[in-house]
Amino acid sequence: MNDIFAELSWRGLINQTTGDDSFGSWLNEQPRTVYAGFDPTAESLHVGHMLPLMLLRRFQAAGHKPIALVGGATGMIGDPSGKSAERNLLSVEQLRANVDAIKIQMRQFLDFDEAGSGAVLVNNFDWMQNFSYLDFLRDIGKNFPVNVMMAKDSVKGRLERDDAGLSYTEFSYMLLQAYDFVHLFDKHGCTLQIGGSDQWGNITAGIDLGRRMRSAQLFGMTCPLLTKSDGTKMGKTESGAVWLSPERTSPYKFYQYWINVGDDDVGKCLRFLTELPREEIEALDKSREEEAHKRESQKRLAESLTGLVHGDQGLMVAQRATEIFFGGEIDDLNDQQLNAIFADVPSQQLSRDRLSAEGGLSIVDALVEAGLSKSKGDARRTISQGGAYVNNRRVEDTDKSLSAEDLASETVMVLRSGKKNYALLRFAS
Repeated sequence: MNDIFAELSWRGLINQTTGDDSFGSWLNEQPRTVYAGFDPTAESLHVGHMLPLMLLRRFQAAGHKPIALVGGATGMIGDPSGKSAERNLLSVEQLRANVDAIKIQMRQFLDFDEAGSGAVLVNNFDWMQNFSYLDFLRDIGKNFPVNVMMAKDSVKGRLERDDAGLSYTEFSYMLLQAYDFVHLFDKHGCTLQIGGSDQWGNITAGIDLGRRMRSAQLFGMTCPLLTKSDGTKMGKTESGAVWLSPERTSPYKFYQYWINVGDDDVGKCLRFLTELPREEIEALDKSREEEAHKRESQKRLAESLTGLVHGDQGLMVAQRATEIFFGGEIDDLNDQQLNAIFADVPSQQLSRDRLSAEGGLSIVDALVEAGLSKSKGDARRTISQGGAYVNNRRVEDTDKSLSAEDLASETVMVLRSGKKNYALLRFAS
């Protein structure tokens, strides 16, 4: 086994632990079973989920056994931790769809097939659905002193707000998550729960319930939240969250998010989210100090995370897209690759006959059809001023006609106006 405690410590990933000074030695004594929970509030995980996922991945690499818990039951209630208002409750059907989608994404991070330390994927709805309300109150609820629950930051913070209270439903969340820990101890010998720092109250509630119900000594560890230097959450953009699903956030946009991380934040991201060795990260730290303009840290971060989340193909598409969006010529690509690169670019469909008709399709008409010019006069001005491009090659002749030879792939032509305004023309038979 590798010294996981030392690894987490130098990366700055340990915020709080139970067991005080003995936690590190306990952790390294023998392989432990460790779990983290994920509420299925959407059909995809987002950047904020990467930190606990990478923690589980690190534990597995060190020889420990990870359990990824998808909260099909707790997701019906919503965790009040770190929330200023109560969540909208999702339907059972939507929760099931979310759980199924999230399970697939988790397999990108964890090895569920390896013997011994092979990861386990569980859904707490599988055991919570067997409880009646009275049974749960009698068997679980009696072990929770209300005064202790009221003292938890996740509860106290909401109760102290004038603009938002706390429903009994959300108040009960802590009980459900605490019982998850007990159930995983019973079924899998799980003795450690990990999570973000906002989960400390829920984690310690589970530890206390394990002691009361099973006389078990359980442990907990939290990591810092993934925030920027200004205190705002990492993974948030003007258009919303940065998702792990390529349908919600394209590999190009995902790659670009990390390329644009600030110098004050990139060092923490390299430590928290990548598996790069200490020597390389410290060399990148030095590079930022001496040659920040090269942005070597951001490039390495984007490359590492995009490859992990979207695979080699997704990384290739993202890097190729980056070259293209910075003016690189478009060639040797097929429809599928172009569609992935330009997933967020508007497109129009035309008949392929337009390319084979006598005289072909004029560049002026193409710019108008693509929506890059408001009129033919506007299109001519764009061309004469040097701002019109086909497949990132400048067009200077206002009388130019486009044919099938100007396609960037089997059916797609890429037009550009100015530096960054792209549009696709798709030619169907």
